[in-house]
Amino acid sequence: MTIEKVDVVVVGAGWYGLGAAKSYVGVDPTVNLLVLDAHPTLGGVWAEHLLYPNLRTNNLTGGLEYPDFPMKGLGLPVEEGEHLSGEAVNTYLKMYADKFDITRRIRCSVKVTTIERMEESWWRITTQSGSRIDCDKLVIATGITSEPFLPAISGFDSLHAPVLHTKDWSEKSGEIITTAKTVTVLGSNKSAWDVAYMFASAGVKVNWVIRSSGHGPGWMTPIRVTPLKIWLEKLVTTRFLTWFSPCIWGNADGYGSIRGLLHGTRVGRWFVDRFWDVLNNDLLTLNKYDAHPETQKLKPWFDSFWSGTTLSILNYPTNFFDLVKSNAIKIHIADIDHISAQSIHLSEGTVLPTDAFVCCTGWKYVPAIKFLPEGIEKDLGLPYTSNEADPVADAADKEILTQLPRLARQPIINPNLQAMSGTGRPSTNDHRQCRMYRFIAPPTNRFNNSIAFCGMMQCINTAIAAEMQGLWIAAYLTGQLVLDKKTHEERKKSGMTFEEERMWISVRDSRFGRWRYPGGNGIRYPDFVFDSLPYFDTLLQDLDLDSRRKGGAFAEIFTPYAAPDYRGLLEELAVKDGAKKRIARTY
Repeated sequence: MTIEKVDVVVVGAGWYGLGAAKSYVGVDPTVNLLVLDAHPTLGGVWAEHLLYPNLRTNNLTGGLEYPDFPMKGLGLPVEEGEHLSGEAVNTYLKMYADKFDITRRIRCSVKVTTIERMEESWWRITTQSGSRIDCDKLVIATGITSEPFLPAISGFDSLHAPVLHTKDWSEKSGEIITTAKTVTVLGSNKSAWDVAYMFASAGVKVNWVIRSSGHGPGWMTPIRVTPLKIWLEKLVTTRFLTWFSPCIWGNADGYGSIRGLLHGTRVGRWFVDRFWDVLNNDLLTLNKYDAHPETQKLKPWFDSFWSGTTLSILNYPTNFFDLVKSNAIKIHIADIDHISAQSIHLSEGTVLPTDAFVCCTGWKYVPAIKFLPEGIEKDLGLPYTSNEADPVADAADKEILTQLPRLARQPIINPNLQAMSGTGRPSTNDHRQCRMYRFIAPPTNRFNNSIAFCGMMQCINTAIAAEMQGLWIAAYLTGQLVLDKKTHEERKKSGMTFEEERMWISVRDSRFGRWRYPGGNGIRYPDFVFDSLPYFDTLLQDLDLDSRRKGGAFAEIFTPYAAPDYRGLLEELAVKDGAKKRIARTY
């Protein structure tokens, strides 16, 4: 079989894959670039075949758009101040791909099964159909929500009723809604709320099972929070407010002395705790959990401080909690003991007859693609399992807790906490998180700037992160990015080579999530909320671009950052490169 040869392959055509492709073509318009996606249409989790009725974003209009492609004026069926429909997001992504000459480069329904490093020089991609593609540069943009996770439950295969994961929802939900009288939903994340709402709103009785051995109900919030009724997305991108969230890369914002006072002193930590007390109490009061014995079951088991991106938005057209109070949604805090032909059997003895079983159980956070040769995952920075001692991680933990002592007071989320077992999720005890430099590049110099990962983290600023990471990747893969900016004397004083420092930062930043967001997904992969703004600062500084973009001190500190603030970064990079004529070091 003939092997196709191209310059660059991007695997994945969702938010991150499209952003990476657009940036690369912008940096090198002559590049022979190919985008591969397993879905029949582009869009990733917003692909056309995955959409279902009443699917809406957590974001309001303007909160989910690429900086260089404003949504306003495109003629999409969206109103100012409204949540975006799934159809609007899908249409927007298609228009983005058309605008930046990406559509013709996309091949859909192409599932990548293996990727092999050939002679330490190029990459060979093998697809499910057996076709092979060789490329010099490779971007993996499949993210961490591409392969569904189904738990291992005794009797799982014996149920004589439809069993589906939320990924199958758009394809199978219509028939179930019209035929089922009672359904069982397993999970506590936002997708479980969505599925329960959809069924109950259609008149189908919902038994919602939230594991007693899990993390409990996720934090849900109205779109506007705090006594000042601030739009949540603006809350987390206001520089002044980000200071109240301990962050190991936070000093990149240039306000390290303020962060040091807030997180390095007892008085400062007292103020930080009061800030989070106000936010927690506001969310609990707005949702009125204690107003009814059934809604009490949805009260989170830990403070929102620890939640990460599991915190989500109540974006429903009617009051969700009314469905709980009316018993249209019955909540069960219990584990599933086993499944029989017609029923779900809970650990406390309750038997739930069911016409369908929906698993809102998240995603596999190990790669869906097999990388070769064997054992290459560690050098790539991908998750892997090991029961060996990890002294670098131990040292990173020590630095994190020394710099941010508030994180040493870890919450007891659940004394009986136990991870769900199933294929594709290793034990968290043996799990090594993604260890990538800036959550993008391998932590070693083995691959000579030939591979990068886009979207191997979660934040609520998806579109900005996608374009920002995409530009960083384009500069990195084309040799325009100089990361080791220290002089010989500075490097000698630090006691680390850049390669050593690169590995250290990769491990330290990945370990930060384990301490910062134990109630979210921080132990599994990079997961952050208030940490996004200093992360964007870091990427811009790597690119030698200005990270303070507001034009004045007051606006910089108190005005929320949004997509328009990052408009024109590609042009700024081109001007910088033209002026400096930089020759990047390949490490």
